[in-house]
Order: sequence, then C-alpha cells, then structure tokens
Amino acid sequence: MIAIVKYNAGNVKSVYNAVTRLGYEAIITDDFETLQNADKVIFPGVGEASSAMTYLKEKGLDKIIKNLKQPTLGICLGQQLMCAYSEEGNTDCLGIFPIQVKLFPSTEIVPHMGWNTIYDLKTPLFNDVKENSDIYYVHSFYCENSEYTIAKTDYILEYSAALNKDNFYATQFHPEKSAGIGEQILKNFLSL
Repeated sequence: MIAIVKYNAGNVKSVYNAVTRLGYEAIITDDFETLQNADKVIFPGVGEASSAMTYLKEKGLDKIIKNLKQPTLGICLGQQLMCAYSEEGNTDCLGIFPIQVKLFPSTEIVPHMGWNTIYDLKTPLFNDVKENSDIYYVHSFYCENSEYTIAKTDYILEYSAALNKDNFYATQFHPEKSAGIGEQILKNFLSL
C-alpha cells in the first residue's frame, strides 16, 4: 500500500488520483503506524513552508517522516521540507538533505510556473525518461544543487529538479501533473 502524507498541504488528492490510476492501492493519512508500515510513502504538497512545518511538528510527523526506512518521495513543497532550511518563513525543515531552499531572484518572473526541461538524470527514478524531457513546475523557491542532485533544471539559474539520499527521493516538479513523463517517474518510484 502507498501512504500519502496528510498535513494540510494542497495537491495531495492529485497525487492520490495519479497513484490509483497506475493501479496501486493508496491512502491519504497522518497515522504513524500506517506511514511506518506502508510499502512506499509519498510526501507531496503545495503550500507555505513555515505553516507546513508547524503542522508536521504539532502532529509528530516531522519525526516519523525523517525516520522512514521504505522508499519515500517528496514532491514540490515535500522536497523543500525534506531539506535543512527554507528561506520561506525562515524555516528549519526536516534536515534529510543538508541543503538550503532559496527564493528565486525577484528580477525575473516568479513563481516558476509551467513546463520546463530536466537533464543530467541519475538513479532508477528516471529509468525510461529521456534527457531534456519536459515536466511541470509551480514554485517560487528552489533547492540548491548538491551531491544529492539527481536531475537539474534551469530557470533563472540551475537548481535541483530532483534529489536522492538513501531511501529518500524528491522532485521539485509535479510528476502527477506532468503527463506521460510524470507517469513514468511515478511508476519508477512505485517499483523501487
């Protein structure tokens, strides 16, 4: 079973729909035991970092998420919250990835919204995904490139489109909104 973390962030239902369309049983939950016993965990979200972290801490989900042992995928805000710190709301995050989340320079159009190219693809998360495929983004903050970067995108500057450390994977883009390419990425994660 696939557990999708419930933490008052947007876009959770879209991820649920994408996973069930692929033939998997899924549940949206904030229950500790369900999250710990799931085959895979997805930590999606659209929202604001400081209020999301406040909710996670109030429910004790911050401790559960960073100690998960099964494959876990953060999406958009989920990826950012897996990092150490976000400039959004001056927020200390989960610290899974020792990376800073920064606001795009305001000299350009922010948020970064729409289709953009991913490249420098690494790990089985991108099996059968061609270099320079287009995927869908909506975000104003980005994760710096690091040793954990497994895909990149360039918008204003080059940044981490996806990250991986041990059993934790994360994408800044929305695979559930990225048509066939996104579906392939979700299939790849679900088959890890």
